[in-house]
Amino acid sequence: MAEGLKLYNTLTRSKVDFTPIDPENVRMYVCGPTVYDFAHIGNARPVIVFDVLYRLLRHIYGENHVTYARNITDVDDKINARALRDFPDLPLNDAIAKVTQKTADQFRADVAALGNLPPTIEPRATDNIQQMIDIIKTLIAKGHAYVAEGEVLFDTRSMAAYGQLSKRNLDEQQAGARIAVEAHKKHPGDFVLWKLSSRNEPGWDSPWGRGRPGWHIECSAMSKRYLGEVFDIHGGGLDLIFPHHENEIAQSCCANDTSVMANVWMHNGFVQVEGRKMSKSDGNFFTINELLDTENFGGRKWPGEVLRLAMLMTHYRQPIDFSVSRLEEAESRLKKWKRGTSLLLPKEITPEPDDELVGYISDDLDTHKLFMHLDELSGYAEKDEKIRLAMGRNLAFLGLIKDSSVYINNLDNAIKRDRFKKYASPTFTVEDADTVEKIIPIAILDDLIEKRLKLLKEKLFKEADEIRKSLGDVGIQLNDGKDKETGERITTWEVKR
Repeated sequence: MAEGLKLYNTLTRSKVDFTPIDPENVRMYVCGPTVYDFAHIGNARPVIVFDVLYRLLRHIYGENHVTYARNITDVDDKINARALRDFPDLPLNDAIAKVTQKTADQFRADVAALGNLPPTIEPRATDNIQQMIDIIKTLIAKGHAYVAEGEVLFDTRSMAAYGQLSKRNLDEQQAGARIAVEAHKKHPGDFVLWKLSSRNEPGWDSPWGRGRPGWHIECSAMSKRYLGEVFDIHGGGLDLIFPHHENEIAQSCCANDTSVMANVWMHNGFVQVEGRKMSKSDGNFFTINELLDTENFGGRKWPGEVLRLAMLMTHYRQPIDFSVSRLEEAESRLKKWKRGTSLLLPKEITPEPDDELVGYISDDLDTHKLFMHLDELSGYAEKDEKIRLAMGRNLAFLGLIKDSSVYINNLDNAIKRDRFKKYASPTFTVEDADTVEKIIPIAILDDLIEKRLKLLKEKLFKEADEIRKSLGDVGIQLNDGKDKETGERITTWEVKR
C-alpha cells in the first residue's frame, strides 16, 4: 500500500511517489498557531488536512511508526501586545503566560471538536530557546549570519539556493519597490534571527544580549530537535511559503549542511468567507469556537463534523469559499452517509478504511473521488451489513465520527429505542432506557414480563403479582391492557414518575 502514496511537493511543483526516509519512523512537521487569539476558521484548514494525512500515514506504516509534530508559537510581538491589552496590571511575563495558556487550551479544545487527533508532539517555542541560540551560533560561525545594531540577521546572499521553494529571485526582490531596505541590513531580503528585548518585553540571555528569537528560527529549532535535520513532510498554509518556509529552509540547510530540510513540502489553499477575504472590519471573521458554540454564522451553531466535512469537500490545494450554503451541503451529505450506519452498534465503529478509500486518498488526498465512493456506498448501506460496517469504519477513519460511543445525531438513542421497544410503553423515552439500564438488564426485564404473562394465563395471580410488586419496588411500573386486534392481554413497562 505504501508504494501507492503520491503527494504534491511544492518544492518540485510536481506530484511525487512518497518514500519515507525511515519506514519505521515517518516524520511530519506542521506549523501550528501563534497563541495570541482564538484560532479562526482559516487556521482550521491545515489542521484538518494534515490530520487526514496523519491518519493515512498511520494506516500505511502503523500507529507507532509515525511522528507528527505541530508546534505552538508562544513568543511573538502580537502576544506581547495582547498581554498588555488584556492584563495591564500584571507583570508582562505573567500576563503573557495567561494569554498563551488560555488560547493554547482553547485551540486544543476547538480542533478536537473538529475531529482531529492530537499530534505526537506539540512543542512550544519557549521550551526551545537554547536550541534556537545554538543554530544561530552555527550560522554565524559558517558565515551565513551577522550581527548588526543589536540584531542577528540571516545573510540571504550566502545561500546560492535561496528562493528554491517560492521560486523568488533575489535580484528581482532587490529591484522591487515593495522591499523595505533597512540601513543595518547587508541585503534587503535579510531576515531577523534574534532581536534585543527592552525591559517591557520578554527576553532570554544570549551571546548577543538579552533578546528573543525571530519567527522563522523557531520552527527550524523545533523540527530539528524532534524530527531530525532532514525529515519526510513539512506542511502548512499557502501563505507560509514565503517568507516563513523559505526562511526555514535557508536556516536549516545552511546550519546543518543539508540540501533539503524536508523531502516533501505540502501547502493547503486559502479560505475565504462568503466570497471575501476574512476581515474583522468587514464582519466576516469567525473563530472555530464561534462556529461551534454561537449562532453568529447562519443563525445557528454548527457541529464539528460538519465543519470538518465542509473543509474536506474541496481538494486541499484549492481555495475554499466558506459559506452557510457550503455547511448546509456538508450537513446534508453527512446525514445521508450516516443514515446507513445507524443500525451499527458503537463498538463496531473502528477507524478502519476500505481499500478503495485508501487508494483514492493515497493520490494526494483526493477527497473528490473518495466522497463519490462514500456516496455510492451509502446507497447500499442500509440493506447490506458488510457495506454498512465498511461505511461506518470509513467515516470513523476520516474523523467524521468523532466518538464511537455517540457518533450520529441521537444514534445511541435510536439503538436504545430498538433494544428496549419489545415491552416498552408507547411513551417510552431514551431517558427511561438510561434509568432502566441502571436498575436491571433489559433481557432480564423482558424475561420477567414474559414469565408474568405466562403465570396470568395459568391463573397464578399471586405469583404474577409478586413479579409486578418486585419491579415496582425498584421503580418500574407494569401496565396491563388488551391488543386491539387480537384481544389478547399485553403488558408494557414504564419508569415510575
